Amino acid sequence: MKPFCFADGEIIPAQDARLHPADLAVIRGYGIFDFFRTQAYQPVFLEDYLDRFIGSAAKTYLPLAYSREELRAIIAELIQKNDMEQGGIRMVLTGGVSEDHFSPATGKLFMFGEELSFPSEEKYQNGVKLISLEHVRAIADIKTTNYTLPVWHSVQWNAQGAEDVIYHWDGQVSESSRSNFFIVKDGIISTPDRHILMGITRKHLLAIAGNVQVRPISLAEVWEADEAFISATTKIILPVTQIDDRKVGSGKVGKVSLDILGKFQGKVQDYLKANKG
Repeated sequence: MKPFCFADGEIIPAQDARLHPADLAVIRGYGIFDFFRTQAYQPVFLEDYLDRFIGSAAKTYLPLAYSREELRAIIAELIQKNDMEQGGIRMVLTGGVSEDHFSPATGKLFMFGEELSFPSEEKYQNGVKLISLEHVRAIADIKTTNYTLPVWHSVQWNAQGAEDVIYHWDGQVSESSRSNFFIVKDGIISTPDRHILMGITRKHLLAIAGNVQVRPISLAEVWEADEAFISATTKIILPVTQIDDRKVGSGKVGKVSLDILGKFQGKVQDYLKANKG
């Protein structure tokens, strides 16, 4: 963690940040967060992340005491204070201390900087393995702090040499625990439309690719796909070459996945140039 964070309305040493033990974030796992990366001292796609964070607060009935302009100013100060040329910033709004220890209350806003490392080059070159899991994430369209299942299950998938899971329910796939999911068949990219978090990286991939099919995708289609990949802030686009004990397509990273990865990286550079200042 970077040395300075935002808590209790000001930038303070991260080691001094405090949370009441009865906060719903602790006793019920109730709260929201968002995470974006910085590059060349700039927050990448910041407005998209603020849209989602502000929307998540409203949907979870958690008062957010700061305007968009104030959030921008806090973020800018935090980047400068932590000398964050490249890294990640996590925004967390807790559930608050509730009179009945259950109902949403007025929580605390924290922002803190983190080191950011992408998956190894080997994973981009060879792809990764996912484990299929029958599950639908609760209120998937809100970025809540409740990651109990994947944190618990990660011990199992790590033991199997997997990067993460792919959720499916009633024969339809949705997402990974921390990423959106895409398949490629005959050159056409498709991504699930239900029971998913609307990822920011996903949003920009849809714009880059142009003709992506956003629709229900069956698990059977995944087994027949030519390529697959996951997308997230901390992964960008990571090719998937195996699910369970089955290869995806040829079992090698595909051309479409690599092509869209290159286009996304180009879009980030364009964004940084346009917002430099």
